[in-house]
Amino acid sequence: MSTTHKTDLLVIGGGPGGYAAAFRAADLGMEVALVEADDRLGGTCLLRGCIPSKALLHAVGLIAASREAEDWGLSFQKPGLDLDRMRNWKDGIVGRLSRGLSGLCKKRKVTRIQGRAAFESSQRVRVEGSDPPAHIEFNHAIVATGSRPVTLPVFDIDSPRVLDSTSALELSDVPKRLLSVGGGIVGLELSTVYAELGSRVTVVEITDGLLPGTDRDLVRPLHGRMEKICEGIHLNTSVTALKETQKGIAVTFEGEIEKKQQTFDKLLLSVGRRPNSETLGLEHTRVEVDERGFIAVDAQMRTRDERIFAVGDVVEGPGLAHKAAHEGRIAAEVLAAEPAAFDHVVPAVVYTDPEVAWCGLTETLAKQENRRVEVARFPWAASGRAPTLGRTEGLTKLVIDPETDRILGVGIVGLNAGELIAEGVLAVEMAAVAGDLAESIHPHPSLSESIGIAAEVYLGSATDLYIPKRKQGRV
Repeated sequence: MSTTHKTDLLVIGGGPGGYAAAFRAADLGMEVALVEADDRLGGTCLLRGCIPSKALLHAVGLIAASREAEDWGLSFQKPGLDLDRMRNWKDGIVGRLSRGLSGLCKKRKVTRIQGRAAFESSQRVRVEGSDPPAHIEFNHAIVATGSRPVTLPVFDIDSPRVLDSTSALELSDVPKRLLSVGGGIVGLELSTVYAELGSRVTVVEITDGLLPGTDRDLVRPLHGRMEKICEGIHLNTSVTALKETQKGIAVTFEGEIEKKQQTFDKLLLSVGRRPNSETLGLEHTRVEVDERGFIAVDAQMRTRDERIFAVGDVVEGPGLAHKAAHEGRIAAEVLAAEPAAFDHVVPAVVYTDPEVAWCGLTETLAKQENRRVEVARFPWAASGRAPTLGRTEGLTKLVIDPETDRILGVGIVGLNAGELIAEGVLAVEMAAVAGDLAESIHPHPSLSESIGIAAEVYLGSATDLYIPKRKQGRV
């Protein structure tokens, strides 16, 4: 016997976009129901992505730091490795945060229903897997179903030796040799984890550079450091065949790699993600979906169906949790008749070692658009703080409009770049000019002052580097 629920707002998906939308809508006085297939809230980011990977990256960062401390006169024994305890620690963080979200859900009186929702019309869904079976009738809905890892036919050999970003985080063991296919954000982060844990990692990337599309100034220091911890990094290289053998996965390569056939204990595939939109019954609504599976939305997150909104990885744009959460809040506010639209700077961070972070316009994109900009760079080798940390490979750069001195973009590579980029986001969002950053007194010695000094480099007023003045009197 099925039951029928009625609600003002139905949110489908309990990840960062979904729970942010549900919680904001509840705070604005709406009656909200939240449908999530998992028995825990948090979505991919919390349960199978951002949070567990950052926990592991922090842990292996200590391994790297203990090794490099020898250069500073500190010696440690080789770190021991207890995978069970590491896994339990990681899972404990995830569980704690997920339970916190469940508590917030109860406090806001959001109705949770476990199962998979599919539209029967623009005002009704059926929920499969719920107990008892349920239908939900609603005035409006927000789709926040996220995305999943992409696979390719050549890798479809149904073997536990072939990992994706989810299974790799389970940390079942540390393979002696690991092939990491894909030099994007996820691939490099997980390659870092396994390399520091003791795997001999080989990275292959089909394009001519790691982190395709990312500013080469920012990638260069990361590439150099990755080469030190990996067995090999091969660009312009693809996998053409796999075969499971008693010894492992036999791989055939094509491209700029010398040894075309090699055997690995495991293979990690991270070549992108695909939006979860095809099983939602959207054909029973007026929602439009493009050929890649993305739902079309406007700046207020409205789909072509006036009753349905969509946010997060299921819509076009970077697949980032903070972008999804912001979109979720906007959708809720629009439904509450508040003035809101998505027109914001979205930072991106790669939590490798060194970290890479950027926001706004990049030099790479400016060149592609034939847009006239000026670029100011401050190398951390001239920083007062970076040498004390043993990390001088970093760089801070600003992309600036030469007509107005406005900060159009900020890029940082180096220790804690993911924290430092927040000042860059604020500068771009507020249309700050170079003088705003240069005249803001940053603590010394700190890595944050690299942002202010980069602005001084542009203005010709830097004292930490010798740069001929180009903007006399414009500070």
